[in-house]
Amino acid sequence: MRICGLFRDGTLPGLAFVLMLLALSAGGTEKAVPAVAQSASLAGQFLVATDELRDPRFVRTVVYMVEHDARGAMGFIVNRPLGEVPIAALVERSGLDSKDVSGDIRVHYGGPVDPGRAFMLHTSDYAIDATHVVKDGIAVTSHPEILRAIGTGVGPRRSLFALGYAGWAAGQLEGEIKGGAWVIVPADEALVFDENSEKKWERAMARRTITL
Repeated sequence: MRICGLFRDGTLPGLAFVLMLLALSAGGTEKAVPAVAQSASLAGQFLVATDELRDPRFVRTVVYMVEHDARGAMGFIVNRPLGEVPIAALVERSGLDSKDVSGDIRVHYGGPVDPGRAFMLHTSDYAIDATHVVKDGIAVTSHPEILRAIGTGVGPRRSLFALGYAGWAAGQLEGEIKGGAWVIVPADEALVFDENSEKKWERAMARRTITL
């Protein structure tokens, strides 16, 4: 499956306006590379950027993978928070009723692809038709109803709201891993949703297996 953004028209004018007021921005494009042999799916694991990866969009990033197959791969950077915005404003811009919605939500830079699209990573205790369970109690939902649920106190236990995503064409990610740009480590709820983003890279890198 290919996960779509939360907002139906593929744009996010309301949130873009709020983020502009906060002087926040994100951007970038994919770069295709020749395909290489397909490996086992990395969905549900972390990609951790090594010091070999100098692209400023990915320096010391931790990416939670949600899709990986012969067609390509998709994940979300989980350690680059941008700021906070009112949940009610997002709900209203998505066309839903914002009655009884309160609180703010932290926005994260999810990756350089489609920075105007929004996604919600969350614990799988919450699920609707648009929810895709990835692995080990972590899911992603592609409908703004989850924002209203969070704002009214009936949403998932833990969540991470991201703008954009990290995407790779067929074989591209395998080539980057082979070139030493990424290491693969186990992912879990505790680290995905940890609010101490500054320590996520170090904690994730500590999980790597050293081959002697």
